[in-house]
Amino acid sequence: MTDDGTTRVQPPESAAGAPFWAGTRERRFTLPWCRACGRPHWFPREVCPHCLSDDLDWREASGRGAVHAVSVMPAGGAGGAARGPYAVALVDLEEGVRLMTEVIGCDPETVAVGLPVRLVWQPLGDGRHLHLFEPDR
Repeated sequence: MTDDGTTRVQPPESAAGAPFWAGTRERRFTLPWCRACGRPHWFPREVCPHCLSDDLDWREASGRGAVHAVSVMPAGGAGGAARGPYAVALVDLEEGVRLMTEVIGCDPETVAVGLPVRLVWQPLGDGRHLHLFEPDR
């Protein structure tokens, strides 16, 4: 089944994450980077988790990575009860950060540690796009 975003709970926006969600409206995948130590991080926050500087910048990211860990959920939860099994994964991005996402475009049971993945976008009802990943074959 293809999920068009209408069965998903709309992710909330925070002040720290506003630049990320603004970028998704244009299908731009960005990460927060610290100007002081030069390292990216995920999730959006007010200060760098590495050096505690508040001198942050948003930079485009590759949208490529590999599965670090995966769990197959048997059915959709809140806002997604009509969905069948799906794969929730921790993905290590090429930029060196790890994020939680869903891997789509394949049988969830085939998602495994080490699987190369790439970013795909799913429209949300408010003009934003949700960052999901699919196998990068």
